[in-house]
Amino acid sequence: MTPQPLLISFSEQDIQSTRPELKIGLLATVTPQGLPHVTLLSSLMACAPAQMCFGQFTEGMSKQHLLTNSKTGFLIMSLDKNIWRGKATYTHSAKNGPEYDFYNNVPMFRYNAYFGVHTVYYLDLLSQTGKSPLPMNWIIFAALQTMLARTLGRKLGQQSVMNTWTRAFVDKLDNLKFICYIGLDGYPLLIPAIQTQSLDSQHVLFSTSVYSDELKVIPEGSPLAVFSMALTMEDVLLRGTYQGIRRVGGVKAGLVELDWVYSPMPPVPGQVYPPLALKPVTEF
Repeated sequence: MTPQPLLISFSEQDIQSTRPELKIGLLATVTPQGLPHVTLLSSLMACAPAQMCFGQFTEGMSKQHLLTNSKTGFLIMSLDKNIWRGKATYTHSAKNGPEYDFYNNVPMFRYNAYFGVHTVYYLDLLSQTGKSPLPMNWIIFAALQTMLARTLGRKLGQQSVMNTWTRAFVDKLDNLKFICYIGLDGYPLLIPAIQTQSLDSQHVLFSTSVYSDELKVIPEGSPLAVFSMALTMEDVLLRGTYQGIRRVGGVKAGLVELDWVYSPMPPVPGQVYPPLALKPVTEF
């Protein structure tokens, strides 16, 4: 696949296409330790030719990251499998205004009995790919290649980083997967990698036969995040060290050695691996 030339603004059609609340919106941020982090934000949208925004209705790590590092990456996918990807810089937040009113009048938030949007975050667009269809034929081929590599490849794991549920979730072929790393300019970059599957309980891999031009420039040894989600809004975030592109079971595949698992799902998002020590409750 030939990369599309980058655009520095959204068209009016882009703005309208990213407004529906029923879509997938991913925001990539940088942790204080300089690691990639990915959050599902269905409210993420283009709100002006050179501006994006999203509404906050729950607390989360990504909002904290923005306050220490304003560089972000984003991916929006519509229900008809068109995607927009790019980079943006966080500028400010607001608790009123037209976007605040918009969010609190769409059915997803207006009729929610427990919470509405209380803060809107704004980002200045740096660049974006423009609307492009998800290459499903290539993705299916890549998924079959990854399955072959997973079956024939030598198991390398020494640690049980992913539990049984996490491995089954990642391996489910109709779940969506995206990878994220931090580019040379410090901005996180998101790439669809729906073909991603587990090699063992410590490694995931993905065929490089789709989005190959983007995958081959990821530096070996760099921190890499893998976000896996179902359309039922279940999701899990994995992170580890990218081992580069290797021959696994005869298939050219990117390999990630995992060392961290995070569950973003309510009611209590939290770190799964390494396991956190239990602490007694001392305040009531």
